[in-house]
Amino acid sequence: MKKYIITLLLAFALLPVLCPLFAQPKHEVRAAWITAVYGLDWPRTRATSPEGIRRQKEELIEILDRLKQANFNTVLFQTRTRGDVLYRSDIEPFNSILTGRENTDPGYDPLAFAVEECHKRGMECHAWMVAIPLGSRRHAQRLGKKSVTKRQPEICVSYNRQYFLNPGHPKTKEYLMSLIREVVSRYDVDGIHLDYLRYPNKARTFPDRTQYRRYAQGRDLAQWRRDNLTEILRYIYKGVKQLKPWVKVSTCPVGKYRDVARYSSKGWNAFHSVHQDVQGWLGEGIQDQIYPMLYFRGNNFYPFALDWQEQSGGRHVIPGLGVYFLDPTEGNWTLDEVERQIHFCRAHGLAGQAHYRVKYVMDNTQGLRDMLETRFYTAPALQPAMPWLDDIAPTAPDSLTARPIAPGYTRLTWSPATDNDPVNEPTYVIYASDTLPVDTSNPHNIVAQGIRGTEYIYAPVYPWMRRRHFAVTAIDRYGNEGEAAETSLPPAE
Repeated sequence: MKKYIITLLLAFALLPVLCPLFAQPKHEVRAAWITAVYGLDWPRTRATSPEGIRRQKEELIEILDRLKQANFNTVLFQTRTRGDVLYRSDIEPFNSILTGRENTDPGYDPLAFAVEECHKRGMECHAWMVAIPLGSRRHAQRLGKKSVTKRQPEICVSYNRQYFLNPGHPKTKEYLMSLIREVVSRYDVDGIHLDYLRYPNKARTFPDRTQYRRYAQGRDLAQWRRDNLTEILRYIYKGVKQLKPWVKVSTCPVGKYRDVARYSSKGWNAFHSVHQDVQGWLGEGIQDQIYPMLYFRGNNFYPFALDWQEQSGGRHVIPGLGVYFLDPTEGNWTLDEVERQIHFCRAHGLAGQAHYRVKYVMDNTQGLRDMLETRFYTAPALQPAMPWLDDIAPTAPDSLTARPIAPGYTRLTWSPATDNDPVNEPTYVIYASDTLPVDTSNPHNIVAQGIRGTEYIYAPVYPWMRRRHFAVTAIDRYGNEGEAAETSLPPAE
């Protein structure tokens, strides 16, 4: 056993040296959480005037531009915090971080803006929604009549001076689904990302005894609570798929499911501490992705990440990396810890990584963004496919042409591809190369993705990066990529 552990640790220590052995993957989730609560990541400016609205939007654009530059492809945009939201809702009030006052319209719809700007950059936008916690009593009082604690007090409980939705009440799942229905129906989001779908930590005195006596049907309290969370997720998953089956449903559970064979979770895990039966959710197929909050190092990370992957049921496992610990005021991590974790994710076939939080990418803490741009995210990556939902790729585009329109500018045009899903038109991936046929398996040849429409202007930043040969593929919202159409620039006159 001791020899095995020493060998394992030595291998992880050498991973940065072995970097060339790990090629850039073509399919990988590269996500970042944009945290709105308390304005931790965004916004810094209040939208109390036209100038404030402009600056607030520009702050978000700056974040998205930096992520795009670093070849991120997924934004987890905080959409619901503690009983308040960052979109125009008929159910809950606006979060005060936007204007400085509760329930005040900022003069634009932040979620609509975030979705539009993400899609312009070929990135997915997932609506990150806090599920169960509702904040302090003072917070609920500030929300006034619009607080769910006033509108539906029967589904709310007070515990440790905080309000929570009661997972044991049958109407809680309906309330959460009403919020999610608003988001999925009104916005072109790519995913619903559920946070805090859990009970408070080791909440033995959580005030749900009335519901337990009424609904337990012989189950012990812990199992009943796990079943409550499972039923909420099951209800939401089925509801989302009825509305828009391509919208991903994900959770960010506690980072360790429970103890693994060789390592203890040290008394804090999803299954026992907060009643999340996440591996049961994966086995039942009621989530498309999980982002376990693996904000740990060494043997508190690797065995537990591997455990998630081994029990994934073929769904996407994207470990959340605690990059905030690179800040000396938060922890004592060094950058090589993040390097080893990304190597591990790739070596063991996990679907990607998520970075908590985007601030530390933006601030280039300890050179984090530089490292991602120059070593790990040197080429774009497409989203991994979801064959459990749809495995039929669109057709190849037709009539692809390339024409120079000005020095350094090339217009690509094509006829639309078709897909088996008539509701959604596919988007397009553009490849460019110096050789024919264009190697569409090489992510370094990707110059753009998420292109809507049938035209693209190719304009490399530097003349020596200009390519003559092009390929275009269609990709559906389930990640299925079709065959390529190819063309070349006409010979120079």
